[in-house]
Amino acid sequence: MRILTRYILREVTSHALLGGALFTFIIFTRDLGRILEFVVRDSASYADVARIIAYTLPNALVVTIPMAVLVGILLGLSRLAADSEITAMRASGMGAIDFVRIVSTVSAVALALGLINSLYFAPHAAAGLITLGESLKSSQASFEVQPRVFYEEFKDRVLYVQDVSPAAGASLWHHVFLADLTEPADPHITTAEQAIVVNGTPNTPDAQTIRLHLLSGGQHDTSPNDPNQYNISTFTTTDIPIETEAPEDAHLGRMNTPIQALSLSELWRAAKSVNSTKGREASVYRIEFNKRFSYPFACLVLMLVGVPLGISSKRGGKSTGFVLTILLVFIYYFLSSVGVAFAQSGKLSPFLGVWGANLLFAAAGAILLYQMSRGGIALSIFSSIGVRLNRLATRLINGNASPNVRSNYDIATWLRRFRSVSRIQFPLLLDDYVMREYATNFSIVLLSFSTLFLIFTFFELIGPIFRNNTPFIIVGEYLINLIPYILYNVTPLCALVAVLVTFGTLNRTSELIAMKSSGVSLYRIITPVLLVTMLISAGLFTFDELYLPAANRRQEALLSIIKDKPTQTFSRPDRQWISGQTNNAGEPARIFYYQYFNAETDRFANITVFEFDPATFTLQRRIFAASARWDPQVNNWVFDNGWQRTFAGETIASYKPFTVAAFPEIKEQPAYFKKEYIPSQEMSYNELSRYIDDLKQSGFDTKRLSVQLNKKIAYPLITLVMAILAIPFALSMGKKGSLTGIATAISLAIVYYVVALIFESLGNVNTLPAVLAAWSPDLLFGITGAYFLLRTPT
Repeated sequence: MRILTRYILREVTSHALLGGALFTFIIFTRDLGRILEFVVRDSASYADVARIIAYTLPNALVVTIPMAVLVGILLGLSRLAADSEITAMRASGMGAIDFVRIVSTVSAVALALGLINSLYFAPHAAAGLITLGESLKSSQASFEVQPRVFYEEFKDRVLYVQDVSPAAGASLWHHVFLADLTEPADPHITTAEQAIVVNGTPNTPDAQTIRLHLLSGGQHDTSPNDPNQYNISTFTTTDIPIETEAPEDAHLGRMNTPIQALSLSELWRAAKSVNSTKGREASVYRIEFNKRFSYPFACLVLMLVGVPLGISSKRGGKSTGFVLTILLVFIYYFLSSVGVAFAQSGKLSPFLGVWGANLLFAAAGAILLYQMSRGGIALSIFSSIGVRLNRLATRLINGNASPNVRSNYDIATWLRRFRSVSRIQFPLLLDDYVMREYATNFSIVLLSFSTLFLIFTFFELIGPIFRNNTPFIIVGEYLINLIPYILYNVTPLCALVAVLVTFGTLNRTSELIAMKSSGVSLYRIITPVLLVTMLISAGLFTFDELYLPAANRRQEALLSIIKDKPTQTFSRPDRQWISGQTNNAGEPARIFYYQYFNAETDRFANITVFEFDPATFTLQRRIFAASARWDPQVNNWVFDNGWQRTFAGETIASYKPFTVAAFPEIKEQPAYFKKEYIPSQEMSYNELSRYIDDLKQSGFDTKRLSVQLNKKIAYPLITLVMAILAIPFALSMGKKGSLTGIATAISLAIVYYVVALIFESLGNVNTLPAVLAAWSPDLLFGITGAYFLLRTPT
């Protein structure tokens, strides 16, 4: 019995660890890019980045530990049932309770780990993340300032820098324009040739402040009531402190700390103290208090459901177990999220709302265990659901035709006719077999991963859905429009897993040896897989060009409806700052500032034009007008009721008030001020290329967009690179099962995403050219895969 116990525990534990790693990876990838950018920008030390990762994981593990238990039980026991090992064990005298007793060991360990994580690590990690975020705010503010971009995140200030040079602990800015908008109608202007930026010291009163040490500049002040009054001063050096946020928000009291960061005792005291003064708000703390226990105890209730279903799924094997896992995960977390939403709205008590899913699954588990030990129809129904869902997925993947219709004779006839017409010896029957195996595995993995992403997305939206009473037809439409985005992003990973599983299976069943024995080389065997993957890569690019941008725009609009936000628009009629078009050498650089622009009538209100020396960035001329309108007859802007001043060092060289004036040297057309901010994923390659060229003329930062432009070609091609890399790994696994292949795929995917995000971040901060930032992961992994493939015996 001890041998069987260890055998079952090893099978369940291996699948649980794999499932936990997969779910945690899916959740963690959302924050990975932001974390790696800290490293690239040198705006956080390696120790801080390690702390961010450590603080982020506990919150994810709260959800993924129960999932891992369910995956381990269902997949492990399903595999044993498919190989009739469960039947042999039950014939030797093991009953249903024996399986529960053995598997409960894994659940008990997971429960203990979940409680420790939920009660201790998760709150401390949330508190640590808040503290770390406060200490990094000033450094992030200085490093987030990008050249030729108007930065409006500082309090009452607008900053424009033409060039940025990052350095350890500080930044060096060139050609600095700083506007103090304490009085928006009368901005205080400071210009400087250079600025040394020093971040505030963490855990000190100036932690939320950055200090600008300005070199060789000037300051300009005007009076809104008296245009004749104008003050100008120059300086060799001066210091200006800038707050990164309002002082009153810098320090939060303990009661204002996000609820996830409160300890268990603090939650309990908060619930009691708030109960006597604020009434219903106490339920928020009670909900969080119950959630700290309910998710860890889900390990036990999911075990009660998983054991009978895993044992009874012998007809479908691990594939049925995987389908049941996805179904049960969705049902459990849907019920849990709905219960929490009802508790937050006051329709259920905090205890019943949070623990409702556990109670329902515990009751269902008890019924299924009774059915398994005594026999009954309930267990057969649940098992049949999994088998039928598995068959339905297989039928959708392979098409609706029956096996008899799609016979080998028909395939052979079709291939023979194709070869006679095309006059090439491809594809042969062996090619067709390998391609079908690969396509089937790819489709199954793609369907599975897409379903998981949809489930996680749905869980995140449960709160807003019930809080805003969003119709489920809107939610369904959003999820449907989200599918193209998911398919585009998970396809390379799915190709990697499919190649590993396909060739791992061929190697394990000795089919690969039989093919080689017939005189077919390894390179000839992998050719159909690489050709199919090339078609998938080309399809991804075409998909991104023709359909994906429109779907992304639609799903973003629907997401705004679900979250009860204004419909998102990327047109910026409220934009008040814009730099002028790129000028020829020697012509002045311009910055436009206006309080209002009517895009329909092409009319400005309270517009100021600043002109700078392109070499020293000193202010040469300043034009102000109460209004400005576009005159199509003269093809120029007509300024009304204003003045212009020219400067020579600390003196005003000239001052000319005007009632009506035109300045032919200002050549920006009305369309220039009507630009839109459009995310790169909502544009095709050609649209994004034109958009970048257009923004460059306005002086906007386009480094990130340039990286994304190159990624639109490089990313689809990584699907082929992943296939090349996966083949030698699949052949090196020997007789190991597909589980090892999936684990290898997850490891390779993690390495790829880390490397890709690092290079992308390097491109975003202009450390690498955009082309190199986008294509380096493809080149590195492609060369690595080709090297290992050439070393593989053929």
